[in-house]
Amino acid sequence: MSQHDPAQLVSWLYLDMNSFFASVEQELDPALRGKPVAVVPIRAETTCCIAVSYEGKAFGVKTGTLVGEARQLCPGIKFIVGDHANYVRYHNRIVEAVESCVPVEAVCSIDEMACRLTGSQRHLEKAAALAGKIKAVIKTKVGSSLRCSIGLAPNRYLAKIAGDMKKPDGFTVIRPCDLPGILHQLKLRDLPGIGARMEERLNQKDIRTMEKLLSLTPEEMRKAWGSVSGEELWHLLRGEDIAVKLSEQKSISHSHVLPPELRNKAGALRILKKLTDKAAARLRQEGFYASGIYIYVRFQGQDTWKASCSLMETQDTVVFINAVRTLWEEAPAGQVFAVGMAMTGLVPEAYHAPSLFENQDRSRLIKTLDQLNEKFGKDVLHYGATHESDGLVPLRIAFTRIPDKSEL
Repeated sequence: MSQHDPAQLVSWLYLDMNSFFASVEQELDPALRGKPVAVVPIRAETTCCIAVSYEGKAFGVKTGTLVGEARQLCPGIKFIVGDHANYVRYHNRIVEAVESCVPVEAVCSIDEMACRLTGSQRHLEKAAALAGKIKAVIKTKVGSSLRCSIGLAPNRYLAKIAGDMKKPDGFTVIRPCDLPGILHQLKLRDLPGIGARMEERLNQKDIRTMEKLLSLTPEEMRKAWGSVSGEELWHLLRGEDIAVKLSEQKSISHSHVLPPELRNKAGALRILKKLTDKAAARLRQEGFYASGIYIYVRFQGQDTWKASCSLMETQDTVVFINAVRTLWEEAPAGQVFAVGMAMTGLVPEAYHAPSLFENQDRSRLIKTLDQLNEKFGKDVLHYGATHESDGLVPLRIAFTRIPDKSEL
């Protein structure tokens, strides 16, 4: 078969740094290289490891292992209190190194990024050479202790799966012609987006293997997930690139003209927080994460003021509200007439790569709040930060969209 055959082409390269935090510590301190290392948040026997070098993993120490247990499993392991400033600096250097080879389409987390391949880069031989070049540039320009696994595939979701298939320092290709058979070797939990609770839900429907999952129709997948995410996953697992959804919806936004009594900075911030709360609920309901937020203020007799910032991909209302508060501190003085905000850099849930910084307990709490509000009525439960704004932002029907029933 020719390498130009569509069944042989790949469209995405996904890079996953291996044991990133621990590798950075080994790069910073040559005495740690080749030795078991665990990164911890504080020095205490009761805390847990947030990253472990592969030398430590060989003894059974994993992310989440308690320090006391890690010491029993691997008596010689070194515990390092993590300095996140160093990890961010190395992250930026890695992004710069990858950018010198191919544009980075999306920074998915501090240690993962996705690159869209175009033109001749999609030919397998050239894509593989590009992967090799990226690995070499990271080692020579950033640090010899830093290794990564790279996956090539027809869409970003499968490229991430490919990158996870061989670690450390792995390289895996999934071609369209390999599907779906190459996925039969995986477990359900190997799929991004399937955690313990989702696996249990699938098991209850007698879906226990990848082969069984892949035998379902799009309608059956949608029913199993209870949302359109299941149907989207059906298409992703067959190599379709559904990133069109990303370009069709670039942001989730809300705006509001203030009543006269709230046309001041304190009143405007109250409205902005409520708009942010509403947008976050929509974001989750529509199955997205956001990696940026933007606010604007229209003043009477003055130019419109705008501000924005980038975020780690999130659905967390509290993160968004804190970002709005921070941006708001820079707002100029004046009589506010209207405010607006938008969540940008939208990423479908299937593409989201969980970060070490995510609070999983809070993620579950947020989804529970959404479910209760859907069942018992909008705003039966709400965040303390938006309590003062209750009832201040009535429903508006925009020209660009019809409000979802959850907003009614």
